[in-house]
Amino acid sequence: MAALIHKLSPSVTDLIRMDHSHVLETFHQFRPGTPSERKAALVDTTCLALEIHTQLEEEIFYPALQELASDAVVVEKSFPEHAEVRRLIARLRSMPPSAADYDATYLELMRDVLHHVADEETTLIPAAERLLADRLQELGSEMTRRRLQLLGSRVGELGASGLRSFPEGAIVMAAGAVGASAYMFSNVWSSLRGFQR
Repeated sequence: MAALIHKLSPSVTDLIRMDHSHVLETFHQFRPGTPSERKAALVDTTCLALEIHTQLEEEIFYPALQELASDAVVVEKSFPEHAEVRRLIARLRSMPPSAADYDATYLELMRDVLHHVADEETTLIPAAERLLADRLQELGSEMTRRRLQLLGSRVGELGASGLRSFPEGAIVMAAGAVGASAYMFSNVWSSLRGFQR
């Protein structure tokens, strides 16, 4: 399994960029007029993604970069930013989507994350690709393994918030596609069985 993860895992910097893209896409789905249940699911999805992402960076990416970076101040700046993200996540998780400051708190989280992502994408990631060029794949594999461990204990939460975050129309369409695929597969299978006789 470890060899397969190593072979298939993107580099650590590509994984970080993918995490950033995922969270930014979730941000784009959030609208003040969104129904409360879907809004809560989007917030839960964002919070879970950010919790795992920040932990992975702090455990794997930042220490590797700090070993080689001559300007560790740039990395050190990230820790208080992560602390602020955690504070906002805790606040969001403690309030219902109907709370008066729910949307404002989520928008504050968005602003902070966008600022942090801009710093990482323009400073830390290019530095890592320069300084850790020979370790990017190894660190990516390590991050992938650790992500699987962290997700393992939160699969139920991930599935529930992911399903609730889809628009109702998309869920209906997906269910219809699954049903149509099953129907077509059963017809093809029946035809093949009849052909084999």
